[in-house]
Amino acid sequence: MNIFSLFSSPSNLAAALCRVNGQEVPCPDVTVYAPIFIFVVFVIVLMVASLWRIFTKAHQPGWASLIPIYNTVVLLQIIKKPIWWIFLLFIPFVNLIILLLVYVELSRVFGKGVGYTLGLIFLPVIFYPLLAFGDAQYQSDEVVPTMTV
Repeated sequence: MNIFSLFSSPSNLAAALCRVNGQEVPCPDVTVYAPIFIFVVFVIVLMVASLWRIFTKAHQPGWASLIPIYNTVVLLQIIKKPIWWIFLLFIPFVNLIILLLVYVELSRVFGKGVGYTLGLIFLPVIFYPLLAFGDAQYQSDEVVPTMTV
């Protein structure tokens, strides 16, 4: 039996055995995991595309969103914070506070309020694409008002 015959019919799939700790057990049904895998890949592509678009809206190179540490440096430049803040992101518990401040400033420089900041914190998969592909404009040279509650 080759690998392709395993997926040809349910009877062959049920007959497939895997070796776990020296014992043969029925192999897990891979079709259960395929939708989860596709969803995860979709979310990753959506978030990368959103960050790319946010960077280009802020007049930064979009490709910078693909490089792990550098994208944080560029994000700090977008929100007009010192680059040494990146070191604070490596300190446990301090990084949570700094990350919250980054979200607050990111929504502020795009002209959004407290509600949008809460959306970025709790539902980033929805609010990053809204920020990226919506009508929000980067307010770089203008005086950006501070957020009020």
